[in-house]
Order: sequence, then C-alpha cells, then structure tokens
Amino acid sequence: MKSWFAARARAHDEEEMREWRPLRRATLSEVAASNVPSDAREDLVLALEFIGAAVGVYEVDRDGRFTFANELFAKWAGCDGGALIRGPIRLHDLFPEARSEGLAANHAFVIKGRGRGTAKFWAVDGAVRSVEIAHLPAADGKLIRALVRDIDAAEAEAEAQRRLARRATRAFDQTPVGIAILDADGIVVECNPAFLRLLGRSPKTVVGWELLKLVAADDVESVRAWFERASTAPDMPPPLDVRMGPGDSTVASLVAWRIEQGGLSVHALDVTQTKRLEAQFLQSQKMEMVGKLAGGIAHDFNNILQGMIGFCDLLLLRYSPKDPAFADIMQIKQNANRGASLVRHLLAFSRQQTLQPRVFNITDVLAELSHLLRRLIGAKIELKMVHGRDLGLVRVDQGQFEQVIINLAVNARDAMPNGGTLTIRTSNVIDDPRLRDAGVAPDAQFVAVDVIDTGCGIPKDHLEKIFEPFFTTKGVGAGTGLGLSTVYGIIKQTGGHIVVDSEVDHGATFTIMLPVHVGADEAEPAAREREARRDLSGAGTVLLVEDEDAVRAFGARALRSKGYTVLEARNGEGALDILRNSGQPIDLLISDVVMPGLDGPALFNDVRELRPELKVIFISGYAEDSFRERIGNDAAVHFLPKPFTLQQLAGKVKEVMQPRA
Repeated sequence: MKSWFAARARAHDEEEMREWRPLRRATLSEVAASNVPSDAREDLVLALEFIGAAVGVYEVDRDGRFTFANELFAKWAGCDGGALIRGPIRLHDLFPEARSEGLAANHAFVIKGRGRGTAKFWAVDGAVRSVEIAHLPAADGKLIRALVRDIDAAEAEAEAQRRLARRATRAFDQTPVGIAILDADGIVVECNPAFLRLLGRSPKTVVGWELLKLVAADDVESVRAWFERASTAPDMPPPLDVRMGPGDSTVASLVAWRIEQGGLSVHALDVTQTKRLEAQFLQSQKMEMVGKLAGGIAHDFNNILQGMIGFCDLLLLRYSPKDPAFADIMQIKQNANRGASLVRHLLAFSRQQTLQPRVFNITDVLAELSHLLRRLIGAKIELKMVHGRDLGLVRVDQGQFEQVIINLAVNARDAMPNGGTLTIRTSNVIDDPRLRDAGVAPDAQFVAVDVIDTGCGIPKDHLEKIFEPFFTTKGVGAGTGLGLSTVYGIIKQTGGHIVVDSEVDHGATFTIMLPVHVGADEAEPAAREREARRDLSGAGTVLLVEDEDAVRAFGARALRSKGYTVLEARNGEGALDILRNSGQPIDLLISDVVMPGLDGPALFNDVRELRPELKVIFISGYAEDSFRERIGNDAAVHFLPKPFTLQQLAGKVKEVMQPRA
C-alpha cells in the first residue's frame, strides 16, 4: 500500500493520474470507508496532501491522547503536531460537545464502530469551526483514527466553485464570439447564442448536427480536413475561414482547442466585414494598377494617333473635296479619331483625362438630358425623373457627367430587353455608410444620383469586375467593355464615389455621389469663338520640343505652313542649348510634358531663369493636372491635349501669341 501511494504521488502521466484523481471529488465518508491498513497512515496523509484535499487527520488512544496529527489538523487546533502529541491537550478539549453528550465517557469522542458525524471544533485560542468527522478505528481497538473536514471552508469553496461556474456560464452565453462544443465525430453537442446568431438558426437545427452540414457546400472538404488535423495532429491547425449562415453570406474564422474525450471547442469569429474591406482594398489596388497601365498605354497611343491625324490634315491641304484621294484621307482620319475616342475612355478610367469643370445644379442638367435619354432607351422603357429638393451645387465637367448618365442609361436599357422602368433620382447625402467605408469624413456633403433599373440584375461574381476595363458580358462586337470603366474613372477623377447594389432578376442601382461645391459660384468662362477661325496664319518664332519624331515633324510643318518660324528640339537638353545659343528672339515654347531626361516641367523651370517672359504651351496625352502642381498656376503656361488637329494647334498658337482684346 505504501508503494502504491508513493507511486501515485510521483505520477505525472495523465493516464496514471486519472486512476486516483476521483479522490479529489470524493466525499469524506467515501474516503473513510476505504479499507486502509494501520501501517499505511503516512501514505494516506501523503496522498491526501498531494491531491490537495483539505482534510485533517488525527490518531488518539482510548484515553483521548494524541498519538498523531497532520499539519492541517494541528493548525486548526492552534498548535503544531508535536505539541498535540506531547502536550496535555486531549481530544475532548477540542470537542467539548463530546463530553457533554456523554459520547466520550472514559474514552475519546467515539461513534460506535465505523461512522461519521458533525461537531463543533474548538481551537486552543477559542476559535470555533464546524467540522465533519469520519472514524477509522484500528483493528486492535486501542487506537482511533479519524479524518476531519472543515464544513464551513468546504461550503465556501463550493460556493466559490458555483460562482465560478455561473461566471463561466455567463461568459459562454454572453461572449460575442460563437462557441461550439464538438464531440469526436464532429457533432455539435453544445453551442452559445453567438454561434446561433452567426448561423441564423435555432438550437434545434444546430445541436446534434454535424459541423460539416452547417457550412457552405464549397467549404465542406476544407472543414473536414481541418477537423481531422485539429483532432489528431500534434499541433493545432491555423484558423480557417469558411462561409456559413443564411445564404452562406457570413464569413467566419474558425479556431479549435482540444477537449476531453477527443472533442473540440470551436470558436467562430465573424470576419465578414473584415473580408469585405480586404476585398475592397485589393480591388482598389488592382484598379489603380490597371489605371496606371491604361494611362501609359493611352499616352503612347496618343502619340501614334497624333501623327496619323496630323499628317492627314497636312494631306487634306493638298487635295480638294472633289479629289478621289480626299475621301480616302478622310476615312483614315475618321478611324484615327475613333481610336482617339477609345484612348479618351482609357484616360477617363485611369483618371488622367483633361477635365473642364464648372459649377452647376444637377437638376438642370438632368432635365435637359432627359429628352435625349428617352430617345436612347426606347419606347418600351419608362423614364422617371425624381428630383430632390434644395440640392447642393457640384463642380464637375458637364460633358463628362452627361456621358456618365448616358452610359448608365444605355446599360440599363440593355438589361431590360422586354421593357421596364428606368428611374433617375437625386438627393443630398451626409454620412452615408458606403462613404464611411471609403474613408470619407462623416460631415462631408454629397449630391447623390441613383440610376435604378428593373432589369435582369448583375450576378454576384460579376459585381467586383464590372468597373474593370474591357470586362463585358455582352456578345462579341456588342460592346467594348469600357462604358462602366469610363464612368468609374470620371467619377473618381471628379472626387466622387460610385457604388452598385444588385440582385439577379431584381434590377440594379448605381449610386453616384459627387461632393457639394463649397464657395462662391464661379463665373462662366468667356464664350469661345464658335466658328473656326478662317485666318490662322501668324508670325513669330516658335521653339517646338517633342521626342516623338512624327509628332514633331507634323507640328513643325503645320506651323511653318501658317507663317511661323519653327526651331526644333527632340529633348529638353537640346531646347536649352537653342535658348542659350540662338541669336534670334524666341516668342513661344511648345513642349511635350513626358520626355526622357529633362521633361517638360523641369525644362520650364530652367526656361524661367533664362527667359522669364517666354510664353509656353504644353502638349500631352496626360491630363493637365498631372503636371500643373509642378509648375504652379502660371498664367503664361497653356495646355493643348493630344491628339490635336492642325486647326487646333494653329488656333492655340495664335490665341497665345496674339491674344484678342
């Protein structure tokens, strides 16, 4: 027996501990009923102390003198064990009720045979506690062994355990994290309310169900492998993101811990919003990258188209409209112009086109546009215009805004081949949740334009792609896939936002939100001369700086044909050499913006030191805003976007060199 207790006291293995661990929860009578031999007293004390049982142990002879007392019992008595054994204290001194009840008589506090009972225990210092006593009389009847348990302390510990259990229950029920207890087969045996809310189910449809039946069908195999690893592998698997809940609309991150009998405690954290924000961030990054690519391609195409359009204009000067070659040249120019229109779409998507914003009321523009929209959408589709009251003013390029509405209306028409309703609704917007998702300040004010159709709707897997360039669901030849990407680019370049809500067979709603213009209304710019100038000739010296040979050759020939003296440079460094060494006065500098080496803005800064009075025209396929911040708002700097015609170039040069009064 001694060796058995010693072995258990030294045990650390979980399987060995399991054999004697129930002693921790055993009642005092169960311990007392154990048939412990008299020579196992020390081993019994060791076992009780090792398992943490708060049990006092003593041994007295038939006269109540102590022959043994463990440290806990001596502590209760108010002295050490040696004082009890050697001193005058008898058992009935600690249990005075025993004498008054006549239970001791000539012997110590004895209950006939084996037994148990309760009594008041009086310490030497007068402290009193209620105890439970279990007797284990020796075989020869000369000694009495007993186990003593502090009832008050046991009740306090039990109450503490009950409080702990109540706190654990509250934590289980009230935590916002879903918790499910699974058995070894992956069956849900218990779950908290948060887990039910995450699934959108009742306890009857969750408890008793396999976890695999509660997740999206596409995630079943990954959850199966994750559960097997969590149940058997030495290391726990990393968190697993799965779709669950109504319509598999919720994304939950699952984390597991092993519990007894081979089951798992699974914690499910709702990460739907986090995943949505991550997807939005990745989408915005992708759109930004595609935009930069589109802008770079558009710049190169503009240079190619500039040469085609320019030399077509030069050829047209040599042929009359009656000449057969005139029609061929016009056909080439028209196709080049179609290419230029496509490039403008790319630039709009990449937010690098040149805009001419002005302040206006959206209601007025939509009212004027409604007649065109009715012709575009056809007789089978009803157009409803719902104008909000007291709308704020916006500052955007009116032509581009009209193009946005037209593109959305045409898309809505195509989504309603059998007829329907197209509604365009305006309103003021402040603190829209969709704006907060985009990082807009809560107090920012916007004017919203909702374009709502009753068409076929947009599939969920297409919603994240519809603003990408060249993405289209139409048949071959039915669309370029640039309509919505152009809309996206225009709205973003204006400082606005566009969002879409749609379900298949329930139509689509595109919401455009444009910032409200703050400040005084801008005066209308001076009306441009509507008729093309018949006399575009002029005089003076122009320095033309362009790294593309075709563009430079066209520009030089076009200006010389109008009477100007033209000096040419293929880069910024060459232009500076001409300015420093040319003996003749130079009246105008025309420079490309993007060039290898010394680009246009850097050249301009150097020119300002050499010729501060020199007028400048920048030409570029990029937007004017892309370089304006590098040169400031200098009134002597003008801009001409590529591709331009001969008339546009000559007209701009004459306008800058000989401004009208």
